[in-house]
Amino acid sequence: MKTLLLKKLIALTLLLAGVGMLTKAQDTLPPNKLVYKINIKENIMPAAWRSVKVGFEKAKKINADIILIHLNTYGGMVDIADSIRTKILNSSIPVWVFIDNQAVSAGALISIACDSIYMRKGGSIGAATVVDQSGNVVPDKFQSFMRSTMRATAEAKGYDTIITGNDTILKWRRDPRIAEAMVDPTIYIEGVIDSGKVLTFTAEEAIKHGYCEAKAENVKEVLKHAGMKSYRIEEFRPSLLDRLIGFLTNPVVSGILIMIIIGGIYFELQTPGIGFPLAAAAIAAILYFAPLYIEGLVENWEIVIFIVGVILLMVELFAIPGFGVAGISGIILMVAGLTLAMIDNEIFRNPINFDLLNILKPFGIVVLAIFLGLIGGIALSRQLLTSSMFPNLALQSNLSKEDGFVGVDAKLKGMVGAEGVAMTTLRPSGKVQIGNDWFDAVAEFGYIEKGSNVKVSKDESGQLYVVKV
Repeated sequence: MKTLLLKKLIALTLLLAGVGMLTKAQDTLPPNKLVYKINIKENIMPAAWRSVKVGFEKAKKINADIILIHLNTYGGMVDIADSIRTKILNSSIPVWVFIDNQAVSAGALISIACDSIYMRKGGSIGAATVVDQSGNVVPDKFQSFMRSTMRATAEAKGYDTIITGNDTILKWRRDPRIAEAMVDPTIYIEGVIDSGKVLTFTAEEAIKHGYCEAKAENVKEVLKHAGMKSYRIEEFRPSLLDRLIGFLTNPVVSGILIMIIIGGIYFELQTPGIGFPLAAAAIAAILYFAPLYIEGLVENWEIVIFIVGVILLMVELFAIPGFGVAGISGIILMVAGLTLAMIDNEIFRNPINFDLLNILKPFGIVVLAIFLGLIGGIALSRQLLTSSMFPNLALQSNLSKEDGFVGVDAKLKGMVGAEGVAMTTLRPSGKVQIGNDWFDAVAEFGYIEKGSNVKVSKDESGQLYVVKV
């Protein structure tokens, strides 16, 4: 009997030891779920799109089980939000979002695209009406695009089949009408929105109407609500290159670079030789196109269009009298190259994704930047050409009468009516030969080609004006 009892005690001891060893071994095992976290705690701009694009690629490379977007935003660019939404919808890895306070406007669109939504207490989601930079509501054609995009995103989450007795009911996981009501204040949904205002949900309301799985105060609580007990979190951290590209592709920065390109070219035309203005324009062009090229937005032919446009404009200004087809074509090609560089060429390859808004916004930025660049170039050239800080750009010396200088050559007074030959192309100023002497002259009307016979029509303040004979 004692022997049997001893055997049982030994067996029990071994069993407990085995369980302890197994538990200890399990504790040392690596987590069985990999969560890849991407932070979007800023306005929805190109930098956010790059973080998502690069982050999703890294998540796929390391075989992440879940992509978790830690979101807090008041909105941003609709086209960027639409690109992020599409990336989420097409992801082979489940995408969750933790709304840490706000998911407004473009943030609401991104959130609805995710497979699961978690919100912090006091957070909100909605208010997706499209507005301009001044906060004014844009025309309905843009609202229509946003309504359809929000509705399609909600529909993409599918529906559940509910069987009650002999009836089969299809219930949307996320009611598309609610998504539309976040854009359109005229939509009425009984028990949800009837105030005639754009819909915005609190965390409690979002849970009630299927737009949030649960409330959570942090990422750890999100994963707890999702039933994940064993996991490992890796976080996307943008590199210096990522941050630089995100900065340079910001529409405001792109506009400034365009201003420098145009202003530099204009200022270079006003100064002798080739110098700093042209170098500044060239550097700005590289900083403009290079990040967009890396992002895949710019293709080789778009850069070629811009370069050809610049060449045509230079040829028109320096080689061809007047301003005609070459100059106009050059300006059109430059504007086209700068505009197309901002546009994802995928919208041309897939007509279903085509939206005029994606073209009008970059075009507006380019036109405005060119206008401001010209104004700035004109103002800067006038300022610098008359400044004593840059004596080589303009004549600063005083030519006094006491030193033997006279303001007007008396010989010019009697030359009205004299005939000669244009020794250079007058565009409108140039050189003419009258008798054996050369004179500076200005074409009174239009342009005069080199070698044309000319006649002095008038003399004003020592300046000869000529007409073609």
